[in-house]
Amino acid sequence: MSAEKTSLHPRNKHRFRYDFPELIKSYPELKNYVAVNSYGDESIYFSDPEAVKSLNKALLKHFYSISYWDIPAGYLCPPIPGRADYVHYLADLLASVNDGIIPTRKSVRGLDIGLGANCVYPIIGHQDYGWSFVGSEIDSGAIKAAKAIIASNPELTNAITCRPQSNKHHIFKGVIKPEDLFDFTMCNPPFHSSAEEAQSGTRRKLQNLGKQKGKEVTLNFGGQNTELWYEGGEVGFIRKMIEESASFANQCLWFSTLVSKSSNLPFIYKAIQNFNAFEVRTIEMAQGQKISRFVAWTFMDFEKQENWRKSRWL
Repeated sequence: MSAEKTSLHPRNKHRFRYDFPELIKSYPELKNYVAVNSYGDESIYFSDPEAVKSLNKALLKHFYSISYWDIPAGYLCPPIPGRADYVHYLADLLASVNDGIIPTRKSVRGLDIGLGANCVYPIIGHQDYGWSFVGSEIDSGAIKAAKAIIASNPELTNAITCRPQSNKHHIFKGVIKPEDLFDFTMCNPPFHSSAEEAQSGTRRKLQNLGKQKGKEVTLNFGGQNTELWYEGGEVGFIRKMIEESASFANQCLWFSTLVSKSSNLPFIYKAIQNFNAFEVRTIEMAQGQKISRFVAWTFMDFEKQENWRKSRWL
């Protein structure tokens, strides 16, 4: 039995080391990328974009019954275990205002800001909890790829909807309609403030993965401009998100976003305070040695939270 990754959420299906023989049974093409590493373990080269994409295809097929999944070259290819953790901790957040019971039905509705070409958050949320999703996206190529994934997997077709965001200066505006109600929003925001900063981050990552210096920079997990950087960086993006969330205070129970740097938290708390949120929570997550977190806020007081729960989940 492989060692358990106890840092991952208890419901995370990826708590154990990758079982490559089983994954290859689910997705035979993965065998082309698996080799024994210097520690004597089967693995892939995580610096190879095609290997990482093949691993994701195998994980999504094996654990989530996704028969077709693909993304165009250059788009973000996310690590599945960490993405799953965010979904599971969001489920706990909903349970915390529902007598400890996770609401698991299609009427539970999430909004994924920045769906990407990969559609991973809605896939996990729907396949594990039965939730439905709207995914917003500013990149037309990403929307096309996400729609292809949804259309190719019948269980997703009536559960996930893509909505284009036509204005790069807006986050919720233009996406949330007057009749919409969302139980939560989620977001993996761009964390660089410029293309140059994103490129520098790519070089560091490749060096950490053992790539030789001086080679042409290609990021193994990919990423388009809108996925990697935003003027003002992570704090700028999240501040804008908080500002706009106040306009939809009665249409969403919990707003949330990943925060990559703990040093950004004081600025984010200050922005939330400025817009008079009723409650703020910070949920820490750990993937191996890496600590990540998301911040969630709501404008609804306890009475409104209770009314929301009764009207939507009971």
